Amino acid sequence: MRVPVVAVVGRPNVGKSTLFNRILHRKQAVVDDTPGVTRDRNAGLADWAGRNFYLIDTGGWTPGATQGMEARIAEQVLQALNQCDAVVFVVDAREGMHSLDEDISRALHQLPDGVPVIVLVNKVDGDRWESHAAEFSALGWERMQAISAAEGRGVGEALDELVSVFPEGGSLQEPDEGIRVAILGRPNVGKSSLTNRLLGEDRMIVDDRPGTTRDAVDTPWRWQKRTFWLIDTAGIQYQWEHLPGFEFYASLRSVRALDRADVAILMLDATTPISRQDQRVASIVAESGKPVLLVVNKWDLVEKSTETMREEEQKIRDQLTFVDYAPTLFISALTGQRAARIGQWIVDLYDQSYRKLATPDINKVLKESIERQPPRGKRGRHAPKILYATQIMSAPPTFALFCRHPDALSSSYLRYLGRQFREAFGFIGSPLRFKVRRNPGSSPARGRRKR
Repeated sequence: MRVPVVAVVGRPNVGKSTLFNRILHRKQAVVDDTPGVTRDRNAGLADWAGRNFYLIDTGGWTPGATQGMEARIAEQVLQALNQCDAVVFVVDAREGMHSLDEDISRALHQLPDGVPVIVLVNKVDGDRWESHAAEFSALGWERMQAISAAEGRGVGEALDELVSVFPEGGSLQEPDEGIRVAILGRPNVGKSSLTNRLLGEDRMIVDDRPGTTRDAVDTPWRWQKRTFWLIDTAGIQYQWEHLPGFEFYASLRSVRALDRADVAILMLDATTPISRQDQRVASIVAESGKPVLLVVNKWDLVEKSTETMREEEQKIRDQLTFVDYAPTLFISALTGQRAARIGQWIVDLYDQSYRKLATPDINKVLKESIERQPPRGKRGRHAPKILYATQIMSAPPTFALFCRHPDALSSSYLRYLGRQFREAFGFIGSPLRFKVRRNPGSSPARGRRKR
């Protein structure tokens, strides 16, 4: 079944992203009082009254812009309009009619017949703003609704109007549940370039200046009859907690993108050394428990010998110990070198993270590991004795170890078990976690033994 695509357009700072978040019931797009925070198209699958539709949030539109960031945003808006089945045109009741509103309206009147446009007069937070909304009737649109995206006022009625004008079918295939992939890394490492390469179009704005992407942007991608949601994120700064305004929220949204992702891609720059920012992002990915693929971009710019790739991979593992279990892929987002392998890697990592092992298989490997290297107790304490293990969770694979004297089991021994389990079972790219539990029926340790 095909579903409609709805483009949300308007000049800067009229509340498009606030409305986008309201309709999707989550804070997916960055909202800030600074004009121009939204630059790329941000997509989400919404539903209302039993109808699914793709919602595309666009940047602040300046029709006719010919240079600079305004021209790039305008190009993105026009691409969204070329794909859509309906348009939501957002204006601002508090600021009243603006010359850009008139320019946008004229551009929308040039759309093909059959593409409905609904004008939503935003920021009508009380009755006194109703009169301000009336002036937008001069734009000549039949469908107009006063709303407050921040408070939710009138949004339900606006959605009723929107789904009533949907054409039969739509522009995009309704997806399966899909695999969500968060693309993370420090600023200017090539995340948007990779997203564009995978999509086969210039969907994300790319610029040499760091900070071009300011949002965590969701985009559907079809690969070999499977659906993925690529989440292109803003670059995470080393100390992002101390950043001002929208830069802080953009970094925060990047970190939270991991919460809704199934797989993470951590991008590195082959032309620069591993930085503290890279290490910080790697630690965030490791803490999330998501399977991760290390993608080393700009490999086409590196002078190479037969051993360069192997040496570089070892160097990365030595410096990014948080994710030393992750496979590494050397690519060029610019030329496409090896980028075609990413789809299969995503599927493999996803499948590995959801593997469920039989308890007898786990305990066979556990027994062999203990025989090879028994756990030792701390000085003056009983040595821990691991009796058996079982898998209690997937994504990330998590195992319960039932022990006598569990408090004496060291973290270094758990790392040893992790290496043994990974060698036996794979779990490529996924962190392995252990929950150490006291064996039922055993008595708590009583401290030091008497001499």
